[in-house]
Amino acid sequence: MRSQDFSLPVQYIRQIADQVARMNAEMPASFRRKHWDSLPAGDVQVLPLGEFEQLVQDAITATAEPAFGLLVGERMQINSHGMLGYAAMNSATLRDAIALMEQYVQIRTSLVRVRHSVADGQVRLCFEEAIPLQLPLVRRSVLDTIVQTIKNLFDQITAGAVRTSYASFPFAEPPYAALAREMLDCEVRYEQAWCGFAFPVDALDIPLSMADPVTLRQAVQVCQRELDKTSQQQSWAGKLQRLLLETQGSFPSLNVAARLLNVTPRTLHRRLVEEGTSYRAVIDEVRQLLAAEHLKVGKLSVDEIAFTLGYTDTANFRRAFIRWTGMSPSAFRDQAER
Repeated sequence: MRSQDFSLPVQYIRQIADQVARMNAEMPASFRRKHWDSLPAGDVQVLPLGEFEQLVQDAITATAEPAFGLLVGERMQINSHGMLGYAAMNSATLRDAIALMEQYVQIRTSLVRVRHSVADGQVRLCFEEAIPLQLPLVRRSVLDTIVQTIKNLFDQITAGAVRTSYASFPFAEPPYAALAREMLDCEVRYEQAWCGFAFPVDALDIPLSMADPVTLRQAVQVCQRELDKTSQQQSWAGKLQRLLLETQGSFPSLNVAARLLNVTPRTLHRRLVEEGTSYRAVIDEVRQLLAAEHLKVGKLSVDEIAFTLGYTDTANFRRAFIRWTGMSPSAFRDQAER
């Protein structure tokens, strides 16, 4: 996702700032430069990804707390998630609540996508990184926050009746792993290929005690209006990138992509040029993002990654990757594993 498309509710930024204050740390200058307290709590801000990463990095540095993300996530309750949290609370079952999160998570943030899958009697609720965070400590902290936050929501809407089987993180075990197990109240697995948590599949359709179909319908209508507004405001480069990420590798041509976005190829080309980019440049960004993620996960060989990303010649992929990152795919993978 391009930096100008990164969105985050003001409420989430305030939670970060409030946690810094609670820990009696000096408020970083990066927070003071923008008057977050003066913005409406329900407002969603679009800000450069680098600015957000700096805010989180500064908060971690100011508090000297490596588990900062877990502590921020612990504070977030249903009302922190606006109308989406309200809709989830009034859902009939967990299956319905998860479907709402999958459909409407982008009205809260474009940072992640929510997906679920079922295997071996377990439901995996996965938070896919839609935007690659560049700073390792920030990435770890943000993923900690997301898992802790959604785990809180999960526990609240089920009234604690469904036990989480385990939580999963795609990074090395941190020094605060014991605290993570205590706060998440379940087994925690590190160095996994996905981020999220799992629970028994038979919990999907257990009726939720707070379900209210009338309130749910009203909440979903509001979520849909917010989603429509978000979609209208999204850049054409952002729309195209989201489409390409969904197709992953089987990238449509400009003509097909334009058809899928309900515009003419000439219009799509013009809109992208107006935003200072091009169809080829956006595909390049998506390939870079996916290549980096495949190399970090380590499941596919370099040849397989090249094929997955639509390269008929692995040498072309290697040259492109060096152009993107300044290092070979193998060197990048070795660095990610350290």
